[in-house]
Amino acid sequence: MVKEGKRFRTSSGLEIKPVYTPSDVDSLEYDRDLGDPGAPPYTRGIYPTMYRGRMWTMRQYAGFGSCRETNKRFKYLLDHGQTGLSIAFDLPTQMGLDSDDPLVEGEVGRVGVAVDSLADMEDLLNGIPLEKVSTSMTINSTAGIMLAAYMVVAQSQGASVDRLSGTIQNDILKEYIARGTYIFPPRESMRITNDIVAYASEHLPKWNTISISGYHIREAGATAVQEVAFTLADGMEYVRGAVGAGLDVDDFAPRLSFFFDVHNHLFEEVAKLRAARRLWARIMRDEFGAKNPKSLMLRFHCQTAGCSLTAQQPWVNIPRVTLQALAAALGGTQSLHTNSFDEAVSLPTEAAAQLALRTQQVIAEESGVAHTADPLGGSYYVESLTHQVETGVRDLLNQIASMGGMLPAIEKGWVQRQIERSAYHYQQQIESGEISVIGVNRHVTGQDTPAAFQIDPALEQEQKKRLAALKSGRDSARVKKTLALVREAARGGRNLMPVFLDAVTAYATVGEICGVLKEEFGQYDTGRRT
Repeated sequence: MVKEGKRFRTSSGLEIKPVYTPSDVDSLEYDRDLGDPGAPPYTRGIYPTMYRGRMWTMRQYAGFGSCRETNKRFKYLLDHGQTGLSIAFDLPTQMGLDSDDPLVEGEVGRVGVAVDSLADMEDLLNGIPLEKVSTSMTINSTAGIMLAAYMVVAQSQGASVDRLSGTIQNDILKEYIARGTYIFPPRESMRITNDIVAYASEHLPKWNTISISGYHIREAGATAVQEVAFTLADGMEYVRGAVGAGLDVDDFAPRLSFFFDVHNHLFEEVAKLRAARRLWARIMRDEFGAKNPKSLMLRFHCQTAGCSLTAQQPWVNIPRVTLQALAAALGGTQSLHTNSFDEAVSLPTEAAAQLALRTQQVIAEESGVAHTADPLGGSYYVESLTHQVETGVRDLLNQIASMGGMLPAIEKGWVQRQIERSAYHYQQQIESGEISVIGVNRHVTGQDTPAAFQIDPALEQEQKKRLAALKSGRDSARVKKTLALVREAARGGRNLMPVFLDAVTAYATVGEICGVLKEEFGQYDTGRRT
């Protein structure tokens, strides 16, 4: 008989037994729940050979200051083995505000790169062959405008847009519940999202039109179970919207992708990713009638947990990130970003960014994790946890369904309250010592802080000067004409992507395009239309 000893729970409150035996999985239907890698319900991975056939994409997130500075960082990372780009935009760009807007003073280029117009996108991607590089853009409210600018740059390189591969996040629902970079009311924002999906399904067959993000939900304080439930519920809302707009589910569902956080509890994180795949496959088959096996595949990017990084003893973040990256690989991710150890102190230094990339490379090439599909499959512990996570997610999905879906649940504030309670409970556990955080409430010792990356304050003024030069040198009449077309399409219900392309090509700015949309759609401020 095994003694109980101390009691442990996962981040989601799932109790962990002192030992797991065959009796813990006897009730699970292996043929139905587990299956084989590459076969529905994809519990064990979406490809038969997983990383034996193709390694995950090492996609380090980068963006700061000016487009020219960020372009240098992109080329540095590509030269050191990164296999895909991931663009971080600054807050003004994400909020649809130009760098010369008085509201953004001090924020230009601070937490990402400033992109005001096509001219900036040209500088950002200069010398990077877009037909050969997969690019991810973490952008939501202004996703359609950024995608249009990317397409124009690619065409100027001679690339065919139907060969471009990459992802725009374009996940506006999670902005209302976790991140806050919304501009327009939810239903108008959903209209823009649906326009992008419809346009891309016809013109950009290799592009992932939405990266449905649990990452920011988890970073806001959700548990692992809540992260999966709210992410899949958002995904269901997007599928309903696209089907409601007249699209066949199998025409767009294969290009949906997901984005998950990977936190410290290695086994719960592996179980979470396996459960998410299984749930999505059944949701798409049973609720939306998808017939294409690719429509059932939950393909996802992972990022290690930024909220787990500590400014105290920042070097300890290196093993944290390593364990989180290992969990992502064991869970079957398609691409991965590893955070730099100094990110709780500043934007990553070049050396820290290289070490983060090397962490992935060591796991991929030295650990043996990539040698077989689903290495932990069949573990009594992992299979039991996977089942428990799935059960918890289904319970939350049923509650959301009883409210009429994710959009009504968000509008009622229910989802936000669930995350707030979990975040508060987690903080209480840290403060009480129930959860250990090395360097914060355990093993607290002094340690030198690494040198912080500094953004040159002059970059903001230089960006404003470039923007002023652009506005004075472009064809103003052409800009006004294209902005009028944006207004007409917004008012008349036509797809917005073609007019975004026209406006971007005329060098209309992000702020100007969004200004027109604000006038037509209104702005969203904590539930009020203004």
